Amino acid sequence: MIQIDGKKLRIEDVHEVARNHDRVKLAAAARKAVLKCRKTVEDLVADGQLIYGVTTGIGELARVYVPPEVGRELQKRIIFSHSAGVGKFFEEDEVRAAMLLRANTLSKGYSAVRLRLLETLIKMINKNVVPAINEKGSVGTSGDLSPLSQMAEVVMGEGRAFWKGKVMKGGKVMEKAGIKPVTLSFKEGLGLINGSQMFTGCGALRVYDSIRLVKTAIIASAMSADALRTPLRSYDKRVHEVRPFNGQNAVAQNLRKLLRGSHLAGKKSSKVQDAYSLRCIPQVYGPSVDALSYVRGQIEIEMNSVVDNPLFFSDERKQIPCGNFHGQPVAIALDLLGIAMSEIGGLSERHINRLMNPNLNVGLPAFLVKGEGLNSGLMVAQYTAASLCSENKLLAHPAVVDNFSMAADQEDHVCMGPIAARKLKEIVWNVTNVLAIEMMSAAQAIDFLGDKPGAGVEAAYREIRKVVKPLKTDRVLWPDIQAVAEKIANLDILNAVENRVGELKLVWQRR
Repeated sequence: MIQIDGKKLRIEDVHEVARNHDRVKLAAAARKAVLKCRKTVEDLVADGQLIYGVTTGIGELARVYVPPEVGRELQKRIIFSHSAGVGKFFEEDEVRAAMLLRANTLSKGYSAVRLRLLETLIKMINKNVVPAINEKGSVGTSGDLSPLSQMAEVVMGEGRAFWKGKVMKGGKVMEKAGIKPVTLSFKEGLGLINGSQMFTGCGALRVYDSIRLVKTAIIASAMSADALRTPLRSYDKRVHEVRPFNGQNAVAQNLRKLLRGSHLAGKKSSKVQDAYSLRCIPQVYGPSVDALSYVRGQIEIEMNSVVDNPLFFSDERKQIPCGNFHGQPVAIALDLLGIAMSEIGGLSERHINRLMNPNLNVGLPAFLVKGEGLNSGLMVAQYTAASLCSENKLLAHPAVVDNFSMAADQEDHVCMGPIAARKLKEIVWNVTNVLAIEMMSAAQAIDFLGDKPGAGVEAAYREIRKVVKPLKTDRVLWPDIQAVAEKIANLDILNAVENRVGELKLVWQRR
């Protein structure tokens, strides 16, 4: 059970609710704050105050007065007019993440929604009523207006929703779940949609996945280093401690742990120092670790923030129009993570290249197969890795640097964070498959060497060999790549390695 109060939600909590269907509960203190804030907006409306999106129109139409007696109709029309998305639907776990994050920000008690509305959203999460939301149409400011409007439609008993794998009318799904739809009141349309929760929720899931993927990348690098008999002096603790970046030292520390006990490392190497792609693994992967740490921090701040407009401060009985819906902090973070994860895939592809090339792989056969000429071995698997990395170069271009002006120039700077989130999802998928190719290539190389690899490398090798047999003659390769990619995504390889050598930590353990 995850208890929400707008203060303590973590990336791991989002994963548990979105993917493992952990239940959600509203904290008692949050319940009081929501009730108190609701009374504030009702009092201010009764006093005749002009309140953006409550007694005025929205966007450029904020100059138009809307009398309180049609306030409920205004909120409904806000939702209908903003439901303008296109494209395929978000995955169900992504929508559940967004619903959790919106419930968490409403629970802080600054958005003036009724307690019943928040409780309905929580019931939908717990009963797995998942709105069907189109992926494209949000510019990330004023928040995720279009996708969150499609979420709000289902809260109202409208729109479309997933129910047991099928897309049905939202009202029908709410009926099947035994949840009574909500007729929106003052501020509740805006309260449901004026925030970054759709792309922040997607970003939270990508951060969760990226943490584990970076650990897997370090394992893959250790496999390649062992297979290419890289001298361990490049990872010496003394070298990295005099350049005390957290990520660099954490990667080096993990490499030493993974390669402990190796009879391959440095064997038959006549080089004083190895190529950058092997010698500099900590220096290249380390900054991606540091970027990931920064991005996690930004996402978790946003997850536990008041992301809405206007805000209501109950103790002072005041309302303040503001820009807390602007998704720039998350957009920049997601663009940065896209660059960082692209670099993970880029270095992995360089390892694959060295494993394939007989001029670089210290006596291994060309393309890691005997009978070359008749056999092509893993040659074209590298082509696939190169293709994925080339695509990542395009996807890593930041979305946040673009801008369009909206709402008759009232909304004249937007962050494009939803595009950053979509690109990041594709980058993470591509990197997963590049790492799968590196791991199956390194496992094939280890078969030719006939000596003991490091303890962590051996654990990964054994897990890979459960699904991919050694390549003796050419065969179709895509099932092998897919099988290892699934092992990576399901955390089978990471878990097997950590069971053998202990947890791989992305925080440097100074000694």
